[in-house]
This record gives sequence, C-alpha cells and structure tokens, in this order.
Amino acid sequence: SGVAVVIGVLGGIAGLFAVLVVLAAAVSSFADRDRTSPIALPTYTPPTFDEPERPTEPSRTDDRSDPPNRQDQETDSTDSAQRSRPALNRSLQNNTLYRAGGLPTINCPGGGASIYNHAQLKALILKTSRCMDRVWSQVLTKQGIRWHRPGYAIAARSGRGACGDYPSPGSIVPYYCPRNTTIYASTSAMARGSGNSQGYGQTTSWHGGIISMMAHEYGHHVQHLSGLSDSWWTKTLASTSNSGKLALSRRFELQATCFAGMFMRAASATYPVPPSRRRVLYFFHSRVGDWPGRPRDHGSPPNNGRWFRQGYEKNKAFQCNTWLAPPNTTS
Repeated sequence: SGVAVVIGVLGGIAGLFAVLVVLAAAVSSFADRDRTSPIALPTYTPPTFDEPERPTEPSRTDDRSDPPNRQDQETDSTDSAQRSRPALNRSLQNNTLYRAGGLPTINCPGGGASIYNHAQLKALILKTSRCMDRVWSQVLTKQGIRWHRPGYAIAARSGRGACGDYPSPGSIVPYYCPRNTTIYASTSAMARGSGNSQGYGQTTSWHGGIISMMAHEYGHHVQHLSGLSDSWWTKTLASTSNSGKLALSRRFELQATCFAGMFMRAASATYPVPPSRRRVLYFFHSRVGDWPGRPRDHGSPPNNGRWFRQGYEKNKAFQCNTWLAPPNTTS
C-alpha cells in the first residue's frame, strides 16, 4: 500500500506539472500575439443584389418594308448594348462596388525613400500610385464601373488646387478634389508638420504611413468613380442638422480609410509589410482622426485605426461598408 501511495503522489505531481506546462504554453502564445486591440466591427454578410428588369422591345405596329438607315442601325446597336449592361447601383449601402471582393496581390516595393526628402517621397508617391491604379482599375472595371487614373499635384511646401490651398492653413493632410479628380499633397507638411499641426513624421518616420494616407485619398477617388461620393453629398445636403452632416462625413472618411487598408494588404508581401511594420500601420492610423477640439468629421482616432485594420485584415470591399455599421463604430 505504501508503494501505491508513492505512485499516487508521483502521479499527482506529474499531472500538476503537465497542467503548468500547458498554462505556460498558453501564456507564451498570448504574449506573442499582436497587442493591438481586436477589431470592434461586425463581420458583414455581402448584400444581395437584384438584377434590374430590362425593358422589353416595343412591338412594331406597322409593316413598313423600308430598310433602316445607318444612323438608325447605330442607335439600335447602342441601345441594345446599354440594355445588356447591368445597371450600376450607386447607393451608399448597396453600391455595385461591394460586389468587387478583395484587391489582388500587387508587386509594389516601397524601397528606402526618406519622408524628409521631397524628391524621394514624391517619386515614391507617384510610383505607388501606379500600383493603386493597377489593383483598383482591375476590380472596378470588372464590375462595370468606369475607371480613370486620378491626377496628382505634389508640392514641396504648398500650392493652390482646384478645391483650395494645399495644405489648408494650419493643416498637414493631403486632399482629393472631385472637381478635377486630383490628389493634392505637400511633402514637407505631411512629414514635418505645419504651424501647430504635427507631421506624420512625429508618429513614424517609415514611409509606409504616408503612403497609406495617400491610399486613403485614392479611396476617395474610388468613392467618386463608384457613385458613393454623389450619394453621400446628396444625403448631406438633405440633412437638416450639423450633427447629421458630421455623422455622414465620418462614415465617408472612415470608408476611405478602410479602402486604404485594403491596398496596403494587397502590397504587403513586396512593399514589404512584415508584422512589425503592420503594427506600425495599426498604431499610426489609431493616432490620426478627430482629436478633442477639432471638427468631428473624420472619426475618432481609435475608430480610424479599427477601420484601417478592417480593410487590411478582411480585404473585401463589402467589409468597408461603413453605411451599415453601428454608430459607435463610426463616432
């Protein structure tokens, strides 16, 4: 019986040791995980799109035998092509863009450009913009959305664009102007700041942060091409309260941030964006947005970070549908 007791004690010690080993492994695994807070956003189900009914040809009531002229034939051919093309949904919640799925992987090396060197940063912005062209044009045209490349005006310090000065007085951010579909940016303002506004260089000197901001502006171009911009602006004009207009603006801006995340994911393998750089991007986007005392038109920094991460990790256009998201995720 003494031997049995010893065996039982040893068995208990062995069992306790096994439990401790399992716990230690679990703690180690948890410690190795990305410490960034998890996405506090819903996983959406893709919306159902009903194909529009096509108009039927009116029956002919006469029996004229005269052959149609060439103009009539061309008109009939154009009408037939238009009838065979599915109608685009340009609404906010069920836009045709949401059918597009994810952006394809793109070979887009970032290189070692310095954000504090105008020539280097401008060259990188224009180079990566071509990568944005390739992936977004592919998914947009596949859905029947007409695509064209946006223009770029990149100044060392400041300039005047079709939608006003860039950067705006006291600001550092680039902007997209729908009047001429051009993206305007100041390299020094983005990197070093302007007036009392700190530059992105105060958050990270890695150029991936600024390129992801340029991808946000490209996201506005995507919104413009797909009709999201027109629908947002129509709804904004119809809103009777300033708070309502700001709420719409936040959803609009956060969607562009989500699109930026999609692009950085598409380029991540070759840019490259290893786990350490990915965490830099998550942190960077959680530090930009509406700080206290500023207009509440872009979304809080935490929500901005969440929507960037949403685009990066989900890489599906419908997952960037901020118009279906709960208000607390677009505050």
